[in-house]
Amino acid sequence: MSTPDPVPSANSANRQVFLQRIYLKDASLEMPNAPQIFTKEPQPQIEVQVGTSVEGLENNLYQVVLQVTVTAKFADEVAFLVEVHQAGIFQLNNFDNPVETQGVLAAYCPSVLLPFAREAVASFVQRTGYPPVMLQPINFDAVYAEHMSRMQADAANGGAPAMATVQ
Repeated sequence: MSTPDPVPSANSANRQVFLQRIYLKDASLEMPNAPQIFTKEPQPQIEVQVGTSVEGLENNLYQVVLQVTVTAKFADEVAFLVEVHQAGIFQLNNFDNPVETQGVLAAYCPSVLLPFAREAVASFVQRTGYPPVMLQPINFDAVYAEHMSRMQADAANGGAPAMATVQ
């Protein structure tokens, strides 16, 4: 893995985010009711769930994982379930403020990973015999802002913080 050698600076204008690697960490395709499911109506109901996780590595490196689960159902019968964990390793330089670092990891990095996850999901769904599912764009900045607002409201009310999810 090549690591850029930027000149360190305390100036926040020199903050940098480097993408070190993008990879498919985990993926699965399940069709528990095949082949009988193919006798059902042609269009199953599609549900998409999206989540993220961040793991600090070393030397300002972070692994960000975008988890996407697509479930297609006819009533209570699952036609297919596709799960993709698209990951990336990002290097953040000159981020002295932890809140800014958290914002980059929670919003910018998943936005970089989404096109790769979209392609993986479409490819797996196509293998089921159903039309590909195209993930819609997600505004991770807005999702993160909403999550932070909920956490601040929960803290003000003395409650436990809620987890952020995108659906």
